[in-house]
Parts: sequence; C-alpha cells; structure tokens
Amino acid sequence: MRDPFLQRPLWLQTDFDGHVLWAYNERHLDYLEAYVAARLREQHLPADDHVQQPRMTMLAKLPAWLKAAKNRERIGHRLARMRATLPSSAPDGRSAEGKLRSSP
Repeated sequence: MRDPFLQRPLWLQTDFDGHVLWAYNERHLDYLEAYVAARLREQHLPADDHVQQPRMTMLAKLPAWLKAAKNRERIGHRLARMRATLPSSAPDGRSAEGKLRSSP
C-alpha cells in the first residue's frame, strides 16, 4: 500500500484476511489501537454553528472489517506486531536493547 498523497510505500502495514491494515506513524497506530480496544465507541464532533453540512470523521471512514467487534482481538494482535517494528524512542538515544542508535 502507498501513501495516497506522496505515493511512498507505507512502512506500517500488514495483511488481515485479505485486507491491508496500515498506519502512517506511531500516533496513527496509537489511535487505531485505542479505537479497536474500546468496548464503547462514541463519536464526538465539535460544535460548529457555521457549518450546516454533516461532517465525516476518520472513524466514519474506517472499513467495516476494522470496526467489527468479532475482529477486535485479532486486529489488536496485528497492531501490536506493527508497533514492535517501530524504533525505540528511549530518551537517552538507546534502543530497547541498550545499544546506541545512530543519528541520521
């Protein structure tokens, strides 16, 4: 799968029953993990008196297979595997293994 704007391959992606489960970055992954793990999914939109049209949120655009409660546990496992591929964000510049990371 490629980023729809930059046309670059997405790093965080995996297969899920013939669908591509993907995230742009760690923050997007956090959001998806929280959504998938939630037992009650409420959608709160900020009030805007100037806009008369209904607004779409990112959650409304998620595919049905990702929102389905029956897939919650399996998708959670796939998201955890994707998270494991992220580089460590230790504040002292060391990876989870204690090795110094090189600077770009």
